[in-house]
Amino acid sequence: MDPVAFQLFGLEIRWYGILIATGVLIGTILALRETKRVGLDEEILMDFLIWEIPLCLVGARLYYVIFSWDFYKDNPIEALNIRNGGLAIHGAIITAIIVAIVFTKIRKIEFWTIADICAPSLILAQSIGRWGNFINQEAHGGPTNLPWGIMVNGIKVHPTFLYESIWNFLVFLFLLWYGNNKQKIKGEVFLLYLSLYSFIRFFIEGLRTDSLMLGPIRVAQLVSIVGFVIPIYIFYRRRKKNEDIKL
Repeated sequence: MDPVAFQLFGLEIRWYGILIATGVLIGTILALRETKRVGLDEEILMDFLIWEIPLCLVGARLYYVIFSWDFYKDNPIEALNIRNGGLAIHGAIITAIIVAIVFTKIRKIEFWTIADICAPSLILAQSIGRWGNFINQEAHGGPTNLPWGIMVNGIKVHPTFLYESIWNFLVFLFLLWYGNNKQKIKGEVFLLYLSLYSFIRFFIEGLRTDSLMLGPIRVAQLVSIVGFVIPIYIFYRRRKKNEDIKL
């Protein structure tokens, strides 16, 4: 599939960007609906997203560039070129948490409220955005004989983008249900988002052929371990003591 969707005044508009923008738009609409449900002022959420969305894109790119520095140190201008891919979701998530902590402290609102509102939207946007990897023929796995394998450069490989997209969508549905029916303490939806995404990403990363590496270690697997263990610990501690851990 051609990664270029169309041209506008001579500028190539790529499916990768369209899918990311679509995920952000749908996620924003969903978050606004959730804001109404929990009784938070919609203007507060929009003020947050004005900072959150662009900074997360910067964070996603910076994370990718840092762990691909052997390439970018000789091609620094390419660090600005995101049209061909190269946005790391872990960089976006880390940035999102930092921005949310700073924003909520400045606006004197609870971090967990914003986090719970945005978690389902974020995982849904990830589910949509993974199809950009398919169109770019990136973020796939190694060779496979499984019937659902896809052809990349004449080789049948694991469609790891599809594995993650399906899982993310199922997590999205679960978080909506949990937030409406089972949540006992603020922050649980967000903590479950982190742990459930990290769980599957650890295993999917083991199949991929384009992992960012730190020596012999796959960076995404290392981050996924942290992203699974710490949220589960916080979830357990808060449930056991029925307390809010302030951020």
